[in-house]
Amino acid sequence: MLQVRMHFITSRSTFAPMSIIVDHITKTYGDQHALNDVSFSVGSGEVVGFLGPNGAGKSTMMKILTCFIPPTGGAASVCGFDTYRNSLDVRRNVGYLPEHNPLYLDLYVHEFLGFVAGLHGLKGRTAQVKKMIEQVGLGPEQHKRIGALSKGYRQRVGLAQAMIHDPQVLILDEPTSGLDPNQLVEVRALIKRIGEERTVMLSTHIMQEVEAICDRVIIIDRGKVVADDKAKSLRSGAQHREALEVEFDAEIAANHLLNIAGVLQAEKKDLNVWMLLFDPAMDIRPAVFRFAVDHGLQVLGMRKSERDLEEVFKSLTRQGN
Repeated sequence: MLQVRMHFITSRSTFAPMSIIVDHITKTYGDQHALNDVSFSVGSGEVVGFLGPNGAGKSTMMKILTCFIPPTGGAASVCGFDTYRNSLDVRRNVGYLPEHNPLYLDLYVHEFLGFVAGLHGLKGRTAQVKKMIEQVGLGPEQHKRIGALSKGYRQRVGLAQAMIHDPQVLILDEPTSGLDPNQLVEVRALIKRIGEERTVMLSTHIMQEVEAICDRVIIIDRGKVVADDKAKSLRSGAQHREALEVEFDAEIAANHLLNIAGVLQAEKKDLNVWMLLFDPAMDIRPAVFRFAVDHGLQVLGMRKSERDLEEVFKSLTRQGN
């Protein structure tokens, strides 16, 4: 049963600088917490990567922000409108591309976009459809049936329908899922251009995409926010650790590497290649060489390395962390 909400976000002027406000949102299904006391805000014009492993609660959060489902507790607003009390106002200000892009495959591209524009009650819909087709690069495909398009062009149609009513906020759930490398580059560049004019909240599993597009990263795990910072800050300083990549000439167990003085964590990158995370106040290289000699190993390579976002993501969302 939906619990009584304890408070609402009501004043548009109070939150004018913020496009999205999430205030202690909880969503439960029976005894399971899909979201557990989640809070964050997204400023106007920000492009934010919303990351997490499968089942972490990303899509649930996006469905709450787009008024598809209500929260069990807490409150959220988009462009100052409460998602519970002012859902129609929220929908007027939000463009949403869900993970499974719902399209009418028998309609032509320009026909479908005209239909969506009509649902929004837009005036001058013909001009707006033309504008969207140009903006997302659908010109050569506009007279084709959607069912005849490649996955990349279908995603462009999805982006066009999400933007057709000129929303202030775009919420994109796995917008590049299933695309080939060429399509990835094209759609990624398109989203980056869109982000120059709108607030974008983007869910993806592709870390390079986040680093290329997003100003900021929010990582959620098991229904809770575990990190919220600039991507660069998460990589370099948020965990107060440095990384040393070491390649040995034979296999070695992680628990043995943790016995090296100063090593905080050992992550296997490849066969016999390890990423050793250590306190930046220490130089662990002499200790690694002593460890290799004591265990009859040779060090084939060693270099200090900045942790990439994927490694930070794995360390923050690994079961038990």
